[in-house]
Amino acid sequence: MSLFKRFRCIAVSLAMGIVAMLSAARLAAQVPVIDASDLHQPTSFAEGWLVEAGDNPAWADPNYDDSHWRRFNAQADSLHALFPGQKPAVVWYRLHIKVAPHDVGLAIEEYYLSSAFEVYSNGVKIMQVGSVNPYSPNDYRARLLALIPRDQIAAGNIVIAIRTHMSATEWGNAFPGLYYYNLVFGLEGALREDSWLNVIGFNALTAISFLLYLCMIAGGLLLYSAQRRLEYLFLALAYIADALPLLLNFYSGFHTFPEWWHILGSACMLVFPYLIARTYLAFLARPVGWRMNAFLIFVGIVYSAGTTLDWMNLSTAVIQILCLLPFIALFSVVLPVILISAMRRGSHDAGILVVPLLLMSSVYILELGAFGLGQIPALRIFMFSIYDGMDNIKAGPFITSLDTITGLLATLSLALIILLRSNRQSRQQAVLETEIAHAREVQQVILPEAMENVAGFHVESVYEPAQEVGGDFFQALPDGEGGMLVVVGDVAGKGLPAAMLVSMLVGAIRTAAAYTREPGAVLAQLNDRLLGRTHGGFSTAIAAHITADGTVAIANAGHLAPYLDGHEIELPGALPLGVDAKAGYETHSFALAAGSRLVFYSDGVVEAQNAKGELLGFERAKELSRKPAAEIAETAKRFGQSDDITVVAIAREAAMASAA
Repeated sequence: MSLFKRFRCIAVSLAMGIVAMLSAARLAAQVPVIDASDLHQPTSFAEGWLVEAGDNPAWADPNYDDSHWRRFNAQADSLHALFPGQKPAVVWYRLHIKVAPHDVGLAIEEYYLSSAFEVYSNGVKIMQVGSVNPYSPNDYRARLLALIPRDQIAAGNIVIAIRTHMSATEWGNAFPGLYYYNLVFGLEGALREDSWLNVIGFNALTAISFLLYLCMIAGGLLLYSAQRRLEYLFLALAYIADALPLLLNFYSGFHTFPEWWHILGSACMLVFPYLIARTYLAFLARPVGWRMNAFLIFVGIVYSAGTTLDWMNLSTAVIQILCLLPFIALFSVVLPVILISAMRRGSHDAGILVVPLLLMSSVYILELGAFGLGQIPALRIFMFSIYDGMDNIKAGPFITSLDTITGLLATLSLALIILLRSNRQSRQQAVLETEIAHAREVQQVILPEAMENVAGFHVESVYEPAQEVGGDFFQALPDGEGGMLVVVGDVAGKGLPAAMLVSMLVGAIRTAAAYTREPGAVLAQLNDRLLGRTHGGFSTAIAAHITADGTVAIANAGHLAPYLDGHEIELPGALPLGVDAKAGYETHSFALAAGSRLVFYSDGVVEAQNAKGELLGFERAKELSRKPAAEIAETAKRFGQSDDITVVAIAREAAMASAA
């Protein structure tokens, strides 16, 4: 080769090298490269990003020339400004990173980026949520981790490319798409630790709220089962509706899932406004008419519709505001006005409930105002900072929101009311137990355990109340001529009201016995005494006068017929006491022979019920009537006592009968 040709080749090669160096220098000046070769802790990169609207699979290629793409600061820049008047469905981001070849554990943590996206490292897909095209959204609250391939790290340079779907809901935000904290770079171990700390920090107060919700649900159901008050039922149902979506929230901390799973939240939000509002109104004992019911149902439907459109990514700023307005009106205007009005009338419960509710409604109004004003381009970034500040309040390692704090205060106010009510209930219960104890003492006096025997007769009596005090009564009063007047009865109902009627009837029996021994007349006097005092109740009774020679005159007022030597005595029917002022009680007579035994029951014997639901019944009661009174009562009690048990047995002694 000639000297000239050699010189020309050298010159061409030199020129090409210079051009290549200049081109590389120009490209390096246009494409920023982030130095991540010395990452000591998880780091988010705000600067260095490039962004382009549209969709092209070639944009994942690390060799693609992206020098013409827009520069993007993921903390300061908004896509609204970069793409004015546009709302592209797909947006790509690229980031050039220089890494240390020995950082083989380098990874990326993703959080809250988009409902459908793909992350590529040097053209290799390392992470995906949902489907970008065709669009199929997933929940995107999970903290996902992906390792960067070792061979890429060894090369020293990687290009991260992100393909994201931008929904109408996303474009309604002040900073749609990628925000700086959505992606965190670091070593895998440090990222996992950081992820756990973030999950704990974000969910600590929510977890406390969830545990409190469970307590409110259990307490509400227990109180409703005991007292049947509607406020406790509404309380339990409201917190069930509020707690169920929280389970999905906890699951979403580390798992992504199809967005349609949020239908659970939509269903809960459909009924939550109604249930929580009815809880407040029930605590105030305020009646709810059809207008209020219709309004609460309307609020639930609109609120649920807004929630549904949001997770379906079909919502817009206008739709979100319109769907929230009725809900905010309920909690910021309607309920506070009702509570303040009740508080002015002296309701202590309203005074406890109103302050947390006003705080909660204030937060709702602030959030709605910040969101609404954030749609104005000039105010977008400022309003976003306010909204973000209310939603991310830091206290050491913990992060919470004003929503969570005020919601917790509202729950605590309801819990405080329940505690105060329980305290009052306990004091009232203590007073009632004291009164019942006194009533039992009185009843033991008027219904003695052992009755006085009359010469020629042997009397047995057993009384086993189902509660502390009962509604059964009996008396066996000597007539002064060797005979006795026996009255056995059962007041409808149990407890203290029945015991009070028993006391009155026993006094009336003794008063009547001073004037007459005729059973029908005794029952008529008891009927007159009971009329108008039972508030719709009644009492059964049976009266018998047994003379010294064994003649028995007996009249019945709806009570069980007695057994004579194991055989039921047929008696004419009659109305119970306290039902009809004109009721008459026919007297029937028979002889109590020497050695014979007359047994009276209350219905607690025949109506004793076992675990299978079987009644002791009349046949068993008939067989038992030959047994001692104590054995009859004990058998019925063991079978399954559900009512007061009374057994009175009168046997005519054979020796005295012969003498007579």
